[in-house]
Amino acid sequence: MSKVVVVFKVYPKDDAFDKAVEEIKGMGPNDIKSEDIGFGIKVIKVSFIYEDSAGGSSDIEDRLKKLESISEVEVAEETLL
Repeated sequence: MSKVVVVFKVYPKDDAFDKAVEEIKGMGPNDIKSEDIGFGIKVIKVSFIYEDSAGGSSDIEDRLKKLESISEVEVAEETLL
């Protein structure tokens, strides 16, 4: 089976950046970084690696959206390893 890496841009709710990072770390990402996008706004870039047959990135995206400190999630990139 092929492995897939997906990178999400995660937008935390106001004043919940640190809480969002901690909640995401609990999901076991492969990498997590913060990125300034301007005007004091930070986005969390988080990557996951999964088996191609494991249901796709939509399962991970749904889990991220259910976290209470997250306001928005978008797929930044997805590719085979």
